[in-house]
Amino acid sequence: MTEPKGANLALAMATVAFAVCFAAWMIYGVLIVFLNANAIFTFSPSEIGWLIGIPILTGSIMRLPIGIATDKWGGHTMMTVVMVVSAIPMFLLSYATCYWHFMLAGLGFGLSGASFAVGVAYVSTWFSGDKIGTKLGIFGMGNVGAAVTSLLGPQLLIWLTKGGKMPENWRQFPLIYGFFLIVMGIIFYLLSGSRKVDKQLSMSQRLAPLKSIRVWRFGLYYFLVFGGFVALSQWLLSYYVNVYRVTITTAGLLAAAFSLPSSLIRAVGGWLSDIFGARTVMYWVFALMLLACACLSIPKMQITTPGQGVLARGKGEVKQAGDGTITVNDTVYNYREKEEDTNVREPFLLSVTQWQNPAPGIELGKQVARTELLAEGITEINFPATIWVFTSLALVVGVTMGIGMGAVYKYIPNYFPDTVGVTGGMVGVLGGLGGWLCPIIFGYLLQTTGLWSSCWFFLVLLTMVCLVWMHLVVEQIVKRKAPEAAMQFESE
Repeated sequence: MTEPKGANLALAMATVAFAVCFAAWMIYGVLIVFLNANAIFTFSPSEIGWLIGIPILTGSIMRLPIGIATDKWGGHTMMTVVMVVSAIPMFLLSYATCYWHFMLAGLGFGLSGASFAVGVAYVSTWFSGDKIGTKLGIFGMGNVGAAVTSLLGPQLLIWLTKGGKMPENWRQFPLIYGFFLIVMGIIFYLLSGSRKVDKQLSMSQRLAPLKSIRVWRFGLYYFLVFGGFVALSQWLLSYYVNVYRVTITTAGLLAAAFSLPSSLIRAVGGWLSDIFGARTVMYWVFALMLLACACLSIPKMQITTPGQGVLARGKGEVKQAGDGTITVNDTVYNYREKEEDTNVREPFLLSVTQWQNPAPGIELGKQVARTELLAEGITEINFPATIWVFTSLALVVGVTMGIGMGAVYKYIPNYFPDTVGVTGGMVGVLGGLGGWLCPIIFGYLLQTTGLWSSCWFFLVLLTMVCLVWMHLVVEQIVKRKAPEAAMQFESE
């Protein structure tokens, strides 16, 4: 099927607009931390958490009503409206003088996060079903806006404030973001075409997909792959600083190394879904995520545990003990002493060290019985979870999340072609709520267990739930469509 004229330009404009909106949506992750670190404002840890999370919450909740509006009035209009309206509280943010000012501004410009629901519906009107996965994946690459803010935001704030010498110049920061929202909104409206497909559906017809359990299942998938992506993009900054003792600048670069590939590879997820099907891709996504998160859930640790000892083969008197040997009567028993290495290097993956010490009470003249312990064994297991191993595994998680994001939105136009806006909006709501809830869950798990790696254990459990639910649905489909094949499969 031939693509409509202007389709690729519309896709490009939507992708850039989404990137600008996403960059604005994540602004507090940089700005609030900067203001607090430089004592320009003094926010408590809980206040910082709420301020960073409130735009994400707003953008997530608004995806459903914005998706409904897009189905009715078209993406060309709604994308422009979202950007222009989001710019107003962004400009007002420059006048903030207290916590509640920041809170209200975040509630306002958080609307920019709803641009995703607009873009999904808008792009879906331009392309046919056999290409929609790839095209929506390309649009989803606008997630790169998160990496742009993480990388350039701190540098821009440092430049604006002259390295902290003019702290009040931070107020120019939201003005710059508001300016780009306005300019991009105008450019989008002028250059992108209007292709509103009005199905003349009633409100009840538009909301009908919300009654389908399938929508909520897709939403759970997106809660994991998108919500987890948004959460980890922010959580990893503190993770690197606390676990690996790196500077905040280095932590920001490493966190960006997680979010940037995840955003860019999203198009690959859509492309793979067009070729192999979204279900096959999601099987691989869940499997790889499960493996990588399981490895990451093992904390950085050093364990000392009893090992293999040396037992007396007969009774007698200890004649000598020390320097690696114990003599009982005329029998000599060798034991392995711990080697002192002056050039100790941290193992790359895992190291196991074993040695033996004379058992307590084993000394000259002692009478020992047969099978009595002469030297106790000690085994030391060192799992350093080095920063490069951790970063590599985190990158696997990020890449699979990006592919999963593209695959999830391949489902929607196929199953709900007439209500892409509202369906995509609802799935987006659940995914955005994941970005808001996951850091809160991560925080409580850290507080309860004292383990930074507990966040990965939560992702393991969530991935298992998604994988099992999808597999059960697939089995039901096979039984319904091919009962004989299903019976043969189960009997093998």
